Amino acid sequence: MGYLNSGSDENVQQTDPAAVLRNGREILLQAFNWESHKHDWWRNIEKKVPDIAKSGFTSAWLPPPTHSFAPQGYTPQNLYSLNSAYGSDYVLKALLSKMKQYKVRAMADIVINHRVGTTQGHGGTYNRFDGIPLAWDERAVTSCTGGRGNRSTGDNFPGFPNVDHTQHFVRKDMTDWLRWLRYDVGFQDFRFDFVRGYSPKYVREYIEGAKPIFSVGEYWDSCNYNGCNLDYNQDNHRQRIVNWIDGTGQLSTAFDFTTKGILQGAVKGELWRLRDSQGKPPGVMGWWPSRAVTFIDNHDTGSTQAHWPFPASHIMEGYAYILTHPGIPSVFYDHFYDWGNSIHDQIVKLMEIRRFQGIHSRSSIEILTAQPNLYAAMIGEKICMKIGDGSWCPAGRDWTLAASGTRYAVWQK
Repeated sequence: MGYLNSGSDENVQQTDPAAVLRNGREILLQAFNWESHKHDWWRNIEKKVPDIAKSGFTSAWLPPPTHSFAPQGYTPQNLYSLNSAYGSDYVLKALLSKMKQYKVRAMADIVINHRVGTTQGHGGTYNRFDGIPLAWDERAVTSCTGGRGNRSTGDNFPGFPNVDHTQHFVRKDMTDWLRWLRYDVGFQDFRFDFVRGYSPKYVREYIEGAKPIFSVGEYWDSCNYNGCNLDYNQDNHRQRIVNWIDGTGQLSTAFDFTTKGILQGAVKGELWRLRDSQGKPPGVMGWWPSRAVTFIDNHDTGSTQAHWPFPASHIMEGYAYILTHPGIPSVFYDHFYDWGNSIHDQIVKLMEIRRFQGIHSRSSIEILTAQPNLYAAMIGEKICMKIGDGSWCPAGRDWTLAASGTRYAVWQK
């Protein structure tokens, strides 16, 4: 099994959550979509673990593992039950065991902004959690969503009891639960859902308490638009994400929604968008690449929800961009496994080049051109790449073509 992921010594990782961030060589797979609960999911992923490892993914983000009111897992109720629409606790543990064997870390989707009550309490709403572990009363629910707790420290998630993280007993219970997921169940990484809903200082406390190897937060709000047109300058948008990362004590990364928004506009003949006014990449990646998890689509933006999908005919340009650039790239299950062998193999080839050339989250980048139909850049002085219809190749004889496809090409030394 010589292809297994290298990386910093595993014992160091276990005791130092910052080791992986310093190393900067993560490549993530989002290993589900919005419909996965219909397809015996834990068993499906277990069959794919050898391919996930061989492809070079360091971590696979799995859907929420606990009992939930809705089958996708984002309306949790009994947090200590691992029987979900994705499969039983027994099948989940078999999957996690296989992932450990192949040295692919399992990332748990942590949904702690809201929780579905079991019992009607104060005001007649379902804001009590009687009869299940973490049997909280109405004090655990924010006053703005029908509970007796304090006001929310973030945005409301409408329609559900929102958890009041200002309460000491809530934070203690949450930390104990996260430690259980981490050390008893076997998840090593965390993805924090809807982090706009509560203060990032609580994410910091939970990371310090449970010590996941790697964490990423979903801070998703709208890019800046002028009518229907995306503004060129998205500094306010990326600043909000950067502020959230700062609020976690820099212990968590965040999904780079700024890069996604700009990139999916840019590939439609506006590639000039990919250089900001300072000459850098225009997303979070351009400001804080070691904390920016870049991606093309996820279960919300793509899949059957398609809230904000990347243009389907341009996804390989998108992957050519994120898989050669600084930041921490994440690949979406649908593209990798459902869009045909050609897309799968092109993505694997780009990942292979990234690893072979030692490109990491902090690699240097020089943007060589950014015109409407052509973007070209040199990364780490080891890779040159271009996307768009325009023709371009790097100057000098020591560059060889390493990968190419529709509207993209990558060269290496």
